[in-house]
Amino acid sequence: MQQAMNAIKTAQSTPRSVSVDEGMSISQAFKICFCFKRIFKLKVSEPPDDIRRLFAQYAEDGSMSPEQLHKFMMEYQGENNATIEDAQAVFNSLKLLSVFQRRGLNLDAFFQYLFGDLNSPLPPHPKVHHDMKAPLAHYFLYASHNSYLTGNQLNSPSSTEPIISALKRGVRVIELDLWPSKTGDVEVCHGGTMTSPVELIKCLEAIKENAFAATEYPVIITFEDHLDAQLQAKVAKMVTETFGEMLFLPGCEFLKEVPSPEYLRRKIIISTKPPHEALDDTKKKENLQKDKDPMQISEYDEDEDHEEKAVPQYKSLIAIRAGKLKGGLQRMLTVDPGKVRRLSLSELQLEHAIKDHGTDIVRFTQHNILRIYPKGMRIRSSNYNPMTGWMHGAQMVAVNMQGFDKHLWVTHGMFRANGGCGYVKKPNFMLNVDNGVFDPRSFRPVKTTLKVKVYMGDGWRFDFRRKHFDRFSPPDFFTKVQIFGVPADEAKEKTEPIEDEWIPTWNQEFEFPLTVPELALLRIEAREYDLDGRHDFGGQTCLPISELRTGIRAVPLYNRKGEKYRSVKLLMGFQFFPVLC
Repeated sequence: MQQAMNAIKTAQSTPRSVSVDEGMSISQAFKICFCFKRIFKLKVSEPPDDIRRLFAQYAEDGSMSPEQLHKFMMEYQGENNATIEDAQAVFNSLKLLSVFQRRGLNLDAFFQYLFGDLNSPLPPHPKVHHDMKAPLAHYFLYASHNSYLTGNQLNSPSSTEPIISALKRGVRVIELDLWPSKTGDVEVCHGGTMTSPVELIKCLEAIKENAFAATEYPVIITFEDHLDAQLQAKVAKMVTETFGEMLFLPGCEFLKEVPSPEYLRRKIIISTKPPHEALDDTKKKENLQKDKDPMQISEYDEDEDHEEKAVPQYKSLIAIRAGKLKGGLQRMLTVDPGKVRRLSLSELQLEHAIKDHGTDIVRFTQHNILRIYPKGMRIRSSNYNPMTGWMHGAQMVAVNMQGFDKHLWVTHGMFRANGGCGYVKKPNFMLNVDNGVFDPRSFRPVKTTLKVKVYMGDGWRFDFRRKHFDRFSPPDFFTKVQIFGVPADEAKEKTEPIEDEWIPTWNQEFEFPLTVPELALLRIEAREYDLDGRHDFGGQTCLPISELRTGIRAVPLYNRKGEKYRSVKLLMGFQFFPVLC
């Protein structure tokens, strides 16, 4: 009941994205040259035919009672756990609006509910619902790359602000590059570039204060250290004093497996390669050029000479040891049941490796940790397709949070699942070897078909200036719909542009056969059509298909930075049709 009341408050405090004539005249004038004006009549927001039919089916005498709304929520929307209190909460949320009638919901009020905040495409009150007691290797983790950078990878400042922002979003893996400063201290920066540094202690304090702002599940700090023994000892002291009891200490040189996220609640975990002497200048240059050779691995050998010179205090902090075994890729992917380790591959190394060793990588990640990071040429902080790593079992698919592109949005979408806690459990078929190791490229039958209907959109008129999209006319919106998943499931469609309308109505339907729906994501993007092909951005979102609610839903859109627009939404329909054997 309390959740229902909270939902009421949210609905009442959020501006409506649908109204007949709110905040706009019935026409708009756009000046052409100096003397002429173009006058456009503005269409009001009206319920699509499907909603009219549904209202007629469930209402009686033009009015819908709470009991009838509850029946609609159960039968058509697939909300099997909906209660009469939930239906009453919808009524209460509409009481202050002009469309509400005391005897029940009329068509306009029903439409207002369907296009409102209470009717989201994902569960409105996200909860952690995956099993969180499995070893950490059984989960995908929300991971960031060069977490301290504020912009591009070449000359942007380093700061604690990106770290804080990532943690508040729910990111669970933070990367810090450790370098000696000119004053003999430790600083964090992107080595070999013109990026300005930030003090390590400031980063550690920022992590301590914000690690569990969004979720209580553990935060992993990956160190890429370029320090001598003296500075490693200094880092060990700094980390220990900053985190205190928050720090997870393994108590042994090698963990047999990393404990579960549940066991590690509110813990900070350190992952790095074993201690070693400072790299000489040649090694540094080779490391910075690692992406020129697709199969040059970023981690260093677990050399016995290094182990002898190890700083004990620093070494004792490492819960997840990074490193590689000497030899080729097959040797590197060897699984030792008595030791868990982390291997890092660039996106280029992964692409090369999966050609001949795809199932070996999946097998490796059933016990060990695999981290994927962007290639060095992504100077503008762009990103690669994270699905390539996920479908091969990589737990830490690290992305540039500074690069606001579709692959970052896909990453955000992936981790909207499981209550947004930053951990998404792998499907069982990726962990089970009884029926063979999962191969994302192999043929498999269609499990289900997702039918997506794009009805209409609204809200741009409230969130954008009148001439934001076009100086001489109202915008021409269209919507793109795309599936990210295993190769067999990837697909994309788009609606036709609707000319000169702030409230476009498309009523277009698309079908997407899915062979591995457990990994699939639905990406949605609105654009404003331009003849030159440089279509203006109008909002985006990405939804995990495993948690998608069926029925007619109001889909809120987000800006490039992943911030939700105040009013912009799409009205869409989702239905699953399982394939009968």
